[in-house]
Amino acid sequence: MNPISFPRALGCLVALSIAGSLSAQVQPSELPSALDVTGAIRYALDHNYAILQAREQIKQQEGVLVQVTSRSIPNVAVNSGYSKNSSSVATSNPQVTSDYSVQLQASQVLFSGGGVQASIKQAKFIRDAAAYDLEAVINQSILQVRSVFYNVLLAREKIKVQEENIGLYTRQLEDAQNQLNSGIVSNFEVLRAQVALANQQPGLITARNDYRVAIEQLRQVMGVPSGPRGSTSVFPEISGTLDYTPETFDLDSALAQAHDHRPELLSLQSRSQSGQQAVIQAKSTYYPSLSAVGTYEWVGLGFAHGSSVSKNGWLVGLQSSWAIFDGRATEGKIRQARSFETQSRLGLESEQLVIDVEVRQALSALEEANELVTASKKTVELAEESLRLAQVRYHTGKATQLDVLTSQVDLTVARTNVLKANYSYSIALATLHKAIGAVDITLKN
Repeated sequence: MNPISFPRALGCLVALSIAGSLSAQVQPSELPSALDVTGAIRYALDHNYAILQAREQIKQQEGVLVQVTSRSIPNVAVNSGYSKNSSSVATSNPQVTSDYSVQLQASQVLFSGGGVQASIKQAKFIRDAAAYDLEAVINQSILQVRSVFYNVLLAREKIKVQEENIGLYTRQLEDAQNQLNSGIVSNFEVLRAQVALANQQPGLITARNDYRVAIEQLRQVMGVPSGPRGSTSVFPEISGTLDYTPETFDLDSALAQAHDHRPELLSLQSRSQSGQQAVIQAKSTYYPSLSAVGTYEWVGLGFAHGSSVSKNGWLVGLQSSWAIFDGRATEGKIRQARSFETQSRLGLESEQLVIDVEVRQALSALEEANELVTASKKTVELAEESLRLAQVRYHTGKATQLDVLTSQVDLTVARTNVLKANYSYSIALATLHKAIGAVDITLKN
């Protein structure tokens, strides 16, 4: 599947749409009967716990945004009270023994020195940063799933190599036994073949255990829950191979794409912009605040001789407050906000350097893996031909059994090296995609 790069203007929106697509409680879905790398990634996008937590952080920031936005719209409140007292303690004439009041009040901020608008913008930038953080978590999780899935494929292929290897040693033992029965070789040759075959069993046992461990690691990064205690959870059959599909990358283009699309950088940019708004918000307390207030009140009075009076009316006006001197509290807030802005800017510059190094290392690893694949494939061809010739020479009496066994070991090592080289290339390619900010699977289900 071709890589899909998130344009800078759309990365946040895509991440937000993903966040809204899931409910707070995600129910585990059933796994397919055959699981390939794409299916593993899709499952992880809905069940990986790091992704789920990042989505909840966006919802949290959405709540903060709603909270700070409330200051920019009218606020309506109801205040009420009721009291009753003995006539002996009444201080008014006539004596009031009970009273109640109900106030309906509406207020609207008219001027706050730019603090309200700055706080809303700051909350939006932080919300956007959380969305980019989600995208970064998704990219990292996809890399983890790919890496572990490729490790499963590698472990499975190692089992096949070990089984083929044991098959070769088994046939070699049969040849030695046949030649012993024909009187061509001694019992020593059969004994040597038996020992060589027995020595291959630990490798097969280890390979099978590595496969089981890799499956459990894949279950973890995908977020697949274990079955109830005492039950056995059958993992689906793994589908796919460690194919070698070469891709070429230009260093300058890779660095430019990383600077434009890495969500870590976009997140820090949003946080830096939120820091600028924090400075404006801190400065706003230097100015007076002004609000419009409207009140409608209902009042009722009860008198000692049973009579009562009720009245109501409205009141509108303006309220203003201005902290002429606050003990330099505002100055302290401004210093904190400016420091936060500077830290965000320095963090952005530092992250750019980190990503540059990450891209260069990923390109270097990809180049190394490409060379290893080419070299190991040639070695397998040579090892296969060497084993064929050794077997022919052995049957014609021109080579010893040791020559055949040595050739078999060389072929096993060569085949294993090919698997490792293909695995390394697949990992290096996935790592480079993540380093340049390219998401290699569509996120829209």
